[in-house]
Amino acid sequence: MNIIIVGCGRIGSTLVEELSGENHDISIIDEKAHVVQKLAETHDVLGVIGNGASYSILSDAGVETADIIIAVTNSDELNLLCCLIAKKAGRCETVARVRNPVYYDEISFIKEEMGISVVLNPELSAAYEIARLLRFPSAMEVNKFSKGRIEMLKYRIPHNSKLDGMTLIDVSNQLNCEILISAVERKKELIIPNGSFQLREKDIISFVGRPNCAMEFFRKIGERKNQVHEAMIIGGSKIGFYLSKLLVSSGIGVKLIDKDRDQCERLNESIPDAMIIHGNGNDHDMLLEEGLTDVDAFIALTNHDEENMFLSLYAQSQSDAKLVTKVQKLNYDAMIERLDLGSMIYPEYLTAQYIIQYVRARQNSIGSNIENLYKLMDGRAEALEFHIQKGSPVIGRPIKDLSLIDNLLICSIYRKGKPMIPNGQDHMEEDDLVVVVTTKKGITRCQRHLKERIMGAGYNEFFNDSIRNRFGNAL
Repeated sequence: MNIIIVGCGRIGSTLVEELSGENHDISIIDEKAHVVQKLAETHDVLGVIGNGASYSILSDAGVETADIIIAVTNSDELNLLCCLIAKKAGRCETVARVRNPVYYDEISFIKEEMGISVVLNPELSAAYEIARLLRFPSAMEVNKFSKGRIEMLKYRIPHNSKLDGMTLIDVSNQLNCEILISAVERKKELIIPNGSFQLREKDIISFVGRPNCAMEFFRKIGERKNQVHEAMIIGGSKIGFYLSKLLVSSGIGVKLIDKDRDQCERLNESIPDAMIIHGNGNDHDMLLEEGLTDVDAFIALTNHDEENMFLSLYAQSQSDAKLVTKVQKLNYDAMIERLDLGSMIYPEYLTAQYIIQYVRARQNSIGSNIENLYKLMDGRAEALEFHIQKGSPVIGRPIKDLSLIDNLLICSIYRKGKPMIPNGQDHMEEDDLVVVVTTKKGITRCQRHLKERIMGAGYNEFFNDSIRNRFGNAL
């Protein structure tokens, strides 16, 4: 696909890094020459220096033949104008980042009247992500597949957990939950486990299941963190605003603390059902006075990564609350790994991933089978969602009789509106939406392998006994 990316900040740079390896023709536009030059040289993309709302600049980037233009500058209005001009100049799909809460209730109008395909708000997306995490307080991360009917959750096995010492066969037989553990991270090692794999304390597992099955799994392993009834939010930023509205509408009590009095007054008017508190989140005594020890969730959303980290560490020492920590800089990963900061939220990275999913969905409509791709375990594994094509050699064959390459696991099947976690006796049918987890990173490489092995194109015999251990015995 021919893709134009306007704006090369954190979101734009992430898009370039991810999409440049997927055989797209990419052009980038930014007014900062050194940024354009660096990305163009590093990722072999066409760089154009200038204002993305200029027709001549867009023409230099190839707007007439572009399939998608993605405008992610720091200006909402510039992004919208870029998309509008691109729509007039060519026939491309348009994606715009729009952050201002003023436009919150006007998104549908903007999309319809301006013909913009997708309008994304990083702060609103982050708020939805946090709200989803609060449905599963025990989970570190939640991803959706199969039109939201299947979820993949990330969970760290705590001290004295029932899971410590259990094999995957034990998990299946003793707990009797329709979930599938698809990946395990243990001391920097990433494992796609088979049925005999034994879980240990501190393992970080990724598992798939329907939302109600995930809740049942947490209940059966004795997780204490259940439904969130009251949340404390530090920081009245855009994310804090959107999140408070979402939580209040769900019947969750909200205490939001911000040190800006004027902002507190605005929030109090906008969200009358939330308790807005003027104060400094770094004041530990005040946090205790406001009930830190009693809340079910603590969410650090200030504009400073370091402050959010310290706030979460303090909350951890005083409360059993579900922790959510906002971080902007991805280069903190090494530090974060050594700290227990609960669930980490990267708003701009989230937005980039949503855009990438949209691009892949559009690509799917012109011949690619890959619908979604999620990075797991810090990018060392990937979960891919794709359709089974007509003529695939796996159609109708029991999974226990299939042999896949090492480190690839079939996790879920979505068929005619019904999700399922497959066992060895199950099979795949034409047009099934299938999720696999693999360590074979890179969508181009994965797609080629899946087409050869599963989807139907270029099939070669690939049966052996390894899959029987993984599916036939474990499930």
